[in-house]
Amino acid sequence: MQIGEVAARTELSLRTIRHYEETGLVVPSARSRGGFRLYTETDVARLMVVRRMKPLGFTLDEMRDLLEATDRLDRGDGPLPAGERERLLERVRVFERAARQRVADLRTQLARAEEFAATLADRLGGATAGQGHDAPPEAPAPTPPA
Repeated sequence: MQIGEVAARTELSLRTIRHYEETGLVVPSARSRGGFRLYTETDVARLMVVRRMKPLGFTLDEMRDLLEATDRLDRGDGPLPAGERERLLERVRVFERAARQRVADLRTQLARAEEFAATLADRLGGATAGQGHDAPPEAPAPTPPA
């Protein structure tokens, strides 16, 4: 499939997909006669791994490390020596533990943000409930920082 279809399926921009190609994370499996990038289902699966790692704050090097480990584990060119297989599995386990910790941290941040929003809503609810006809008009909402 061409890059536009991959972008639609992965919800990544063309620019992001090209950036991941430039950094060597996901390289198209082929090119058409006209020079268009062509991707396989495996390429799309790799992009989805990267897309899922990004919001958890993994670096490009960490993404590359995980992809290399899973590529080696999934390669169908014969069984891996036991020691190498265990080292690769441990690398994947490290990422799994890190992902779980980062998800927990994000849940904590989300809970705090929700508490803050609720506090503001309560404050506004109490302020508007007590206003009579003589109350001054509300000031415009401040513009949040960019």
